[in-house]
Amino acid sequence: MKTTIDIPDRLFREAKSTAASRGIPLREFVTEALTEKLRSGKSDERPWMKGFGKLRHLHKETSRINRIIEQEFGRVDPEDWK
Repeated sequence: MKTTIDIPDRLFREAKSTAASRGIPLREFVTEALTEKLRSGKSDERPWMKGFGKLRHLHKETSRINRIIEQEFGRVDPEDWK
């Protein structure tokens, strides 16, 4: 199917250059890019969610460090009594 789209000149030049460097026609490059974008689903709607939960393995360590901090700050040195 043929269609007409308006894209910024800079983006067009970059896409055309990338397609040429890969040795493929621009239409094939655009088709690949659209296919990849559609396969990625709706994850790009909220890009901050990509990393959500990735540091879960540090939860226990964070809790341990927080306990140590609370213990240390709970102590009062003799020189602080003055």
